[in-house]
Amino acid sequence: QVQLVESGGGLVQPGGSLSLSCAASRSISSIDVMRWYRQAPGKQRELVALITSGGSTNYADSVKGRFTISRDNAKNMVYLKMNSLKPEDTAVYYCNAFHQLSEYWGQGTQVTVSS
Repeated sequence: QVQLVESGGGLVQPGGSLSLSCAASRSISSIDVMRWYRQAPGKQRELVALITSGGSTNYADSVKGRFTISRDNAKNMVYLKMNSLKPEDTAVYYCNAFHQLSEYWGQGTQVTVSS
């Protein structure tokens, strides 16, 4: 099992930046895939970005070129750097780990983009 704790959310103006962090309770070097999801009010949870154990990344079309996912295996951390934020990026952001057919979720962190 792995426990995940997100941090770094907050209120930011359109065009601004935020960096989210996800701290894992155990080594993530062998975890198959680490992902960031988000869920806006009244909408389904959607995949934002993922990074595999080999370092391959993939992004939702809506965030390509603006968001960057990374991982630091030595610190058991996953990050999501968000630039050029838009009001439609407002959501609760969740860290997710997928390993050996099991999924683990953090509690989420709120990101609000508003002037």
